[in-house]
Amino acid sequence: MNLDTVLSMETDGLGPLHSPVLLVALSGWFDVGDTATSALERFVDPDTAVTVAEIDADPFYDFTQERPYVEIVEGEVRVLRWPENRFRVCRGDGTRDLVVLLGVEPHLAWPTYADAVVTVAERLGCEAVVTVGAQAEAVPHTRTPMVTGSTTNAELANRLGLSRPSYQGITGVAGVLQTALEARDVPAVSLRVGIPHYLANAEHPQAVEALHLHLAHVLGVPAEPAPADEIARWRSLHDEAVEHDVQLAMYVKMLEQEHDRRAEAAIPSADDLGEQFEQFLRDQRDDE
Repeated sequence: MNLDTVLSMETDGLGPLHSPVLLVALSGWFDVGDTATSALERFVDPDTAVTVAEIDADPFYDFTQERPYVEIVEGEVRVLRWPENRFRVCRGDGTRDLVVLLGVEPHLAWPTYADAVVTVAERLGCEAVVTVGAQAEAVPHTRTPMVTGSTTNAELANRLGLSRPSYQGITGVAGVLQTALEARDVPAVSLRVGIPHYLANAEHPQAVEALHLHLAHVLGVPAEPAPADEIARWRSLHDEAVEHDVQLAMYVKMLEQEHDRRAEAAIPSADDLGEQFEQFLRDQRDDE
């Protein structure tokens, strides 16, 4: 499959980007409750974001699984909406520029898909790539979820206090993308937030908020806090789902104790991570 047939890119008039970083979130296996995609959507201002590239859906999806949508526009025009993988540039107003890929995990041709993503990162001069996800884990809904991460880059792992990947087993396209980035010497980080597995089918605005704010601190870009009433409303719904099940309530208490124990461990703050991340990128520029 020829990359030029699946990747369209238009950067005329874009101008130079300021220390760009590519953020990637794909709905599907690594996006429980649409948490990761929702967190990245908050970085995208629809009035100012500029679409610079798209990946054609046709070669990558089984449309019996990821079906297109039919919409009626202005009461009469029927429009087909196919799965989208769109790269948008979000200017930082003096801070770092972001390139945001919000898409759908493909079913087919993963190496070609990953090649398209890495190619966009390279052509736009992205200094690093951050893949973002959410997984069902043994965590309590009553605590602010922790954002954890890993990287294959030894220097990044040391500076940011991240783990080196140790997981062995089946993976999603994010794992394939991380391997492709490593092969092309593009610094890459994988961040994820845990979703209570006993409430995996619910919405989790608290996790969205934690992921969004953590990213903003580390990247040094502004972020507006989410409305507290939406987080409180879902917290109340989660509480109601648990309180009528005695065994589940006891299990949540156990998860709270384990979460609090882990939270007491010495981990870098988001501000510390931001300083170290920026220093790493400066060092990369000096080396180049």
